[in-house]
Order: sequence, then C-alpha cells, then structure tokens
Amino acid sequence: MIPSWLIGTTAPALALQTSSIWMPRAGSLHAPAIDTLMRVSLLALTAAGILAQILLLAGLFLPRERRSRFSPAWRWIASAIFAVCMVWMTMIAENLWSTIRLTKAAPNAVQVEVTGVQFEWYIRYPGADRAYGATKPELVDAAGGDPLGLDPADPHSHDDIVSSVLELPVDQQAEIRLRAQDVVHGFFIPGMRVMQNATPGMPSQIHITPTRIGDYAIVCSQLCGLGHYRMHAVLRVVSQQDFATWMAQHQPASKEN
Repeated sequence: MIPSWLIGTTAPALALQTSSIWMPRAGSLHAPAIDTLMRVSLLALTAAGILAQILLLAGLFLPRERRSRFSPAWRWIASAIFAVCMVWMTMIAENLWSTIRLTKAAPNAVQVEVTGVQFEWYIRYPGADRAYGATKPELVDAAGGDPLGLDPADPHSHDDIVSSVLELPVDQQAEIRLRAQDVVHGFFIPGMRVMQNATPGMPSQIHITPTRIGDYAIVCSQLCGLGHYRMHAVLRVVSQQDFATWMAQHQPASKEN
C-alpha cells in the first residue's frame, strides 16, 4: 500500500509538472490567468502537504518537553499561511468568474446561442438584425430541420443561422448564451478554459475572446444520459475575414438561391 504521506506530498507536485502536458494549449484571453491560478493552487497544496508531514513527524519524534512548545506555534503559522493562500486564490477566482460571466459584453461582441439537447449541441446566430427569433417547444422538429423550434411568425427568426459548428473570429469577444431543452448539460471547451452548465428554463451567458486560430473540442461535462459520450461539437476559430465569409455563406436567404 502506498503511504499517505507519499501521496499527499508528491501527487500535487507531479500534477504541477505534468500540467503543461495533459492540459490542452490555451486559446482564449483569460486562459493564461486560469492556468496560473491552477499552478498556484497545486503549489499551495504541495506546500501544505509537506508542512503537514513536518508537523506530524515533529509530534512523533520531538521530546515531550519540546513538543509542547513547538506544536502550537507551527499550528498557528500553518493556519495563517493556509488562510492567506485561500483568501488570495478566492479573490483571483472571483475576478476571473465575473470577467467570464458577469461583465457587460463589448459593443462589437459576436452574439451566439448554444443549446444543449440529448445528445447534440445546436449553435444559433441572430443574423443581420442581431436579434434572436422566438422559439416554441411545440415547434421543435429536429428530423424536419428545426431542432430549436423557431417561430415563423416572428420576423427576427427569418435570418437566424442554425449550425452544428461554433464558428468564431479570432481576437474578438463572443457573448455566448447557453440554453438546454431537456436536462442539465455542461458546456465545456477545455482549450478555452470555459465550463458552464446549460440548465432548462434558466438561460445563462459567458464571454470569451479567442486568441488562437484552430479547432477546439466542445464536450458535455454533465452525465446527461446514455448517449452522453457522443455529445460533442467543434469550436472553429478563424480570421475576421473568414468569419465574415462564413456568416455570409450561411445566411438563410443564400441557401434558398
């Protein structure tokens, strides 16, 4: 059996050393800050594990008369270090959380909506009018080509673009609105360091700014049913010009011609 002290002191250190290997390459503006926070957390956990073992060994092997003087002081020191680290990391994490989810989107932010449904991701752009069309649950007909139930009576729905690929321009903020039709789905893009639940009846939103052109996997981080394993899509980050071309090619009017 592996000793607990060995796990407590080496596991965080090994995770820190291999984080650059098992973590996908960062592709968003806020990703480096999240990676730094993760590394600091692992360092703090490593230091706490080592300190805990030192205190344990001191309690076991120091003479009784020295143990009573040694233990209380180090307990206070360890508690103070732990408290400072926790407060600092909490403040950093809260700032990152608010940046991704609560801040107001930039005026030129790309508007896009992602809907999770067993077991697909559907992406919708509001089109030229920058307004999403209304949807109705009774109109949902995935087999008929309308997986979101767009209301034809709403003029804003006529130019909405529905896609299975999330296309975004590089170096431009995107405001992503998340919805779910059936159960809770986890919208997770590891390369963007973004993860947010999509909950039925509770729309949410996140902001990301892609900084690197390429393809990024979109997966579901919630166990949403028997087909959970195949619920994935692709985020394709392209140049500004390529994105404008893609949007023009996918306008509903162009499909009819």
